[in-house]
Amino acid sequence: MGTRNLDRRTILKAAGASAATLGLAATTGCGGGSGSGNGTVTIRYSWWGAEERAKKINQSIALFEQKYPKIKVKTDFQTYDSFWEKFQTQAAGGNPPDVFQNAVTFLRKYDKRGILLDLKPQVEAGNLSLDHFRAGVTKVGEVDGKQLGVPVGSNTMSLVIDKKVFRKAGVEPRPGWTWDEYFKALKTIRDKTRVPGDTGYFTIMYLYDLYLRQNGKAFFTDDGLGFDKADLTEWWTDGLGRVKAGVVTDPKTVQQDKPKSSLSAGHGASEFTWDNFTVRYSAEGDSEYGLAPIPTTDGKHTGQYLASLMLSASARTSHPEEVARFIDFMVHDPRVGTIMGYDRGILTSTEQFGAYKPADAVNKEIAQYEEDTAEAGVLGTITPHPSGADTIEAAFLRIGGDLGQGKSKVSDAVKQFFTEAEAAFQA
Repeated sequence: MGTRNLDRRTILKAAGASAATLGLAATTGCGGGSGSGNGTVTIRYSWWGAEERAKKINQSIALFEQKYPKIKVKTDFQTYDSFWEKFQTQAAGGNPPDVFQNAVTFLRKYDKRGILLDLKPQVEAGNLSLDHFRAGVTKVGEVDGKQLGVPVGSNTMSLVIDKKVFRKAGVEPRPGWTWDEYFKALKTIRDKTRVPGDTGYFTIMYLYDLYLRQNGKAFFTDDGLGFDKADLTEWWTDGLGRVKAGVVTDPKTVQQDKPKSSLSAGHGASEFTWDNFTVRYSAEGDSEYGLAPIPTTDGKHTGQYLASLMLSASARTSHPEEVARFIDFMVHDPRVGTIMGYDRGILTSTEQFGAYKPADAVNKEIAQYEEDTAEAGVLGTITPHPSGADTIEAAFLRIGGDLGQGKSKVSDAVKQFFTEAEAAFQA
């Protein structure tokens, strides 16, 4: 059971916590965490997300400060792109926040630059527990023997479908169906409903990673790409051919539908994405959406793994113990789980996962999907993401999208991608 304090497991009501915390508006701060003459320490915490996430996090921080009155937390949040733009500036200036939201794509990049704190010494000191996590998800935050992040929410790639369109076409997804069966289903849907079966699978880096993993390869190795030009030529040629055949949504339509998804706009019947993103479609569209199994190469292995948003700490923090206690509280305290819900993915610790009981059908289905996937025994270890992976992901999406819109030939697109990937690895 680990060596955890009993009071952390005590579930208290969070009522009234938000009113005192909404005043913790975005503050940039300067320098690392600070201290005061009375022994109070202040740490800075930054994340990306919308106002609703900020309200939930500030409620959680109020609970933390009640338990640790000598630790104060200053907060700062941005949109995704603005967050990383600001973080890069802070990191380059030697002034990153003490603790911040992170993702696997950025671990090696910022570890390479000496920005991230190895949290293992804090685990060994008893300030942070890596016990009581679901499905070994803590491995997502490990790099070269160092614990550079602790997961707060997990997700896995899935297939989101328009259930009404699938029923109308008489198509029923099943576990273990093959890619051939999936593509046949797309054609059936197009023929019977005049709706393209998929919104653009071939531009999604993480889906291509699953396909490669099903075939004994992977998108990334520790320090490069795990596939060659011939592999990508085959993948993009196939995708472009299905666009021309009308079974995949025209990328020009996808672009016109933004910021709405073409699935929720009714211009496609399925879309590959992270399972916890399913709530998006119900909010945007007026159909019935659900989760379906990932197609396979051999009828069994999907290539899936758990990814995660996580909390990381700055190697420059003046208060590693306080930062570790903060992370521990935010990932383990059951009250935080009931406040955050699935805002950042399925809750990763068993304490929080057990404390939060989703009431709506969409979140119930997301949780069930992850449980079913884990029980199916198909989950593997996440593919390593070398430094530069964030830039490469963006390039894959952009170049694949341009290809679909007829702006380039497959051979030129493949050459451009590998050129940009090589430059990203060397940056």
